[in-house]
Amino acid sequence: MEATKVLNKKKLLAPKLRFKGFSDEWQISKIEKILHALIDCEHKTAPYIDDSEYLVVRTNNVRNGNLIYDDIKYTTKTGFEEWTKRGLPRYGDILFTREAPAGESCLVPKNKKICLGQRMVLLKPNDQKVDGPYLSYYLQSNSGIRNIDNVIIGTTVTRINIADIYKLKCPVTSLIEQQKISSFLSAVDEKIQLLTCKKELLEQYKKGVIQQLFSGRLRFKDKNGKAFPKWKEKRLDEVVLRFIVPMRDKPKDLTGPIPWCRIEDFDGKYLSKSKSGQGVDLKTIKEMNLKVYPVGTLLVSCSANLGFCAITTTELVTNQTFIGLFPDDKKADISFLFYVMRRSSVKLNTLSSGTTISYLSREQFEKFKIPYPDLFEQKKLANYISKLDNKIDSVDKQITQTQIFKKGLLQQMFV
Repeated sequence: MEATKVLNKKKLLAPKLRFKGFSDEWQISKIEKILHALIDCEHKTAPYIDDSEYLVVRTNNVRNGNLIYDDIKYTTKTGFEEWTKRGLPRYGDILFTREAPAGESCLVPKNKKICLGQRMVLLKPNDQKVDGPYLSYYLQSNSGIRNIDNVIIGTTVTRINIADIYKLKCPVTSLIEQQKISSFLSAVDEKIQLLTCKKELLEQYKKGVIQQLFSGRLRFKDKNGKAFPKWKEKRLDEVVLRFIVPMRDKPKDLTGPIPWCRIEDFDGKYLSKSKSGQGVDLKTIKEMNLKVYPVGTLLVSCSANLGFCAITTTELVTNQTFIGLFPDDKKADISFLFYVMRRSSVKLNTLSSGTTISYLSREQFEKFKIPYPDLFEQKKLANYISKLDNKIDSVDKQITQTQIFKKGLLQQMFV
C-alpha cells in the first residue's frame, strides 16, 4: 500500500479583515527597523507657564489612543524651541509613555505645537516603511497591547525600558494597505469626535435652558396660550406624601430578588437594579423591618453626595445614604421634583455645613423649600428637559456603539 503524503500548508500571515485587492502576506518587524528616530524625554522638560500655544504633553495626558487636554501644561516659545532641537513632533509621530502608566500612546495631532514632559517618548516613524497613523492604531489594538504588556516592568509603578521599546514587534504590510487601514479607522475616530462634540453642545444647551427656566426668564404657556401663574415657594412636606428613611443595618444575605442599591448603582435619571446583582428577599425585609421604596419614589442622597437623585422604576431597598420622597401626584410632578432636587445640591450641602460628615435629617428635608410652579407648568418644564436628556442619551449610545465598532476593527484589521 502506497503511503499518502500529507503536505503541511503554511498558514498565511494576514488579518481577518482586509480591503479588496490585497492578498500578500504580512511581515513582522521590530519597531527599531521602521522608525526614523526615537526621542527619549526622560531627563529634560521645557519650563512651565500658565498658558500659551506651546503644549507640554505629560504621561497623564495620553490615554486610550487619545491626547487628553485636561490639566495639560504650557511652555514658552524659547522653551519649545530649545526642546524641539532634538526633533519637532509632527503629525504622524507617536507620543508614547514610558511610566505612570507605561505603554499608553497616541498620534501627534495636527496643527499643535508640542513638546514632551519627563517619562515620555517620541516615536518618529520612517515614512518609507510605515504609515505613522497605522503604527499608532496598531499600538492600540489587542495585538499591540499584548506586545507592550510583555515588556512592561513593575506592578504598582509600571515602566518600559528604551531597549524594550525598540524590540517591540509590529506587523507590516504594503504602505498602500497601511494607509487604507489608517484612513478607515481615522474616519471612525472622526465620527466619535463629532458625536462627542454634539453631546457636549447638547449638554451646554441643556444647562443654559435649565438656568433660564428656573430663573423665570423662559416660561411656558397654558393650553389657551396664556401665561401660567407666578411661581411660589413651598416646603417639601407640602407636596410629598411620604418621607421614607431606610434602616441603618446592612443585610448579611444579599442574594434575594429585590434590588439592594447603593450610590454606585446610580446611573442617570432612573434606578431599577443593583449593578452588582445584590438583593434581599421578603423574609429579610420582614425580619429587619427594611423600608421598600415603591415605584415612583424620588431617591435623594442625604449624605456625602447631597442632591444626587434617581427615580425608582421598580421596588427596591437601599442603604442609609438616601431618603425616599414619594410625591403627591396632584401637587408635584416627580420628574420636575427630580430636576429641582438635583439643581439644589449646592443649597443642600450648605445646610449640612458645620458637621463632620455631610448629612441631612428627615426633618431638614421636610422643611426644605423648593420653587413651585403650577402643576401643568411643572409637567411642561420636566418634559422639555427630559426630551433634551433623551437626545443626550441617544448620542451617548451612538458614541458607545461606535467605540465598540472601532474596538472590533482594531481586533480584526491587525495580526
